[in-house]
Amino acid sequence: MAQTRQRRISAWAIVGILLAAGIGVVVASSHAPLASGADDIPLAQVKRGEIDIQVRATGELRASHSIMLSAPSIGGDALQLTHIVRTGQTVKKGDVVFEFDPSEQLYKLEQNRSELQQAEQEITKAQADAAVLAAVDQVTLLKDRYSVRRAELDVQKNELLSKIDAEKNDLALVQAKRVLAEQEKDIESHKASGQAATYLAQEKYNKAKLGMDQAQQNLDKMRVTAPMDGLVSIQKNIFVMGGIMFTGMVLPDYHEGDQVQPGAAIAQVVDPQGLELTSKISEQDRSNVSVGQPVQVTFDALPGQVFHGTVKSVGGMTVRQFFTANTSGNFDVSIQLANEDPRLRSGFTAQIVFFGGAKKNVLYLPRVAIFLKDGKRIVYVKKGNGYEQREVKIQSENESRAAIEGVEEGGMVAMVDPTAPRKTAAPAATAGGIGGTP
Repeated sequence: MAQTRQRRISAWAIVGILLAAGIGVVVASSHAPLASGADDIPLAQVKRGEIDIQVRATGELRASHSIMLSAPSIGGDALQLTHIVRTGQTVKKGDVVFEFDPSEQLYKLEQNRSELQQAEQEITKAQADAAVLAAVDQVTLLKDRYSVRRAELDVQKNELLSKIDAEKNDLALVQAKRVLAEQEKDIESHKASGQAATYLAQEKYNKAKLGMDQAQQNLDKMRVTAPMDGLVSIQKNIFVMGGIMFTGMVLPDYHEGDQVQPGAAIAQVVDPQGLELTSKISEQDRSNVSVGQPVQVTFDALPGQVFHGTVKSVGGMTVRQFFTANTSGNFDVSIQLANEDPRLRSGFTAQIVFFGGAKKNVLYLPRVAIFLKDGKRIVYVKKGNGYEQREVKIQSENESRAAIEGVEEGGMVAMVDPTAPRKTAAPAATAGGIGGTP
């Protein structure tokens, strides 16, 4: 029994010793350099010197003051362009930018003018008929009143006449009064009927006049003029295929002969003094861009032509794009171009280079040797047969190099992540693409 207990105590003692040894190995390994399973990892040396700071970005040319001109919103079929100026043409306020075929509106104008003249004749006829009927009614009324007066005088003689003759006079008076009353009612009816006929003719006149004025207004709208001085930018004809569009389709500008839907945007008049280039820069480039900084611009639509400008403003608040792969924030930048060109138009895309000057006497590394892990910028410093992970601070950077703090001059760092699994057939640069900054 005692022997069994002694064996158990010995076994637990051995287990305790092994656990302590394992923990010691783990602690020691956590402070030891990372071992590399391969000796073909490319290295870069930490150097001291000068780097030129350049930030590259894309931008879009926008007009701070512009007015869109559209086809007039009128009823009827599509409008046909008969004249339109070209893109980039300079116009003055009141100059015709584009106009449409006025044939349909001229036809409507003449049709309503004819209806107007007919309505005027109908008004004149209705008024004349009413006047003639009123005159006839007045004559008839005078006769009927005379007949009543005469019958009243005959009734006054009844005392001197026989009973039969007296009754005849009474009946004649009643008949005369009845005829007079009917005539008075007929006069009121004729007067109302004449007024109604005149009113209907007047309404027809008003309708024709309104149609004529509307046709004249539509005719005036066939010529669209510039509301201000500026440059013209002709829009794309999205209805060239009947409104059907597909990926990769190149839309032409509007030109003479095109059928245009009422209300469609045709051209834009842009104030050339108000063209402004806007761009977005990342958070890591924010420190390298400042107001007044010179920039170089090339527009995709004008290859080979170089423009210059300066940074006008830099947004103080980051804007995050939640529906893009870039989860970091961006800052809005506006650029004032130094040289104007009539070929420039709103909507042009541009390639922009921000010149931040030179950083002298700094330690720098290739950007691909810097990795992002757990929100920190790190490098892998070569230590013997392994690598030591070390956090660094980026002072500034350009497309290929970054000025850093946190490593010693002359140190060798890995250009790919030595801890990342790599395929034998894959190039070394591809393995480091996960954490490196391109």
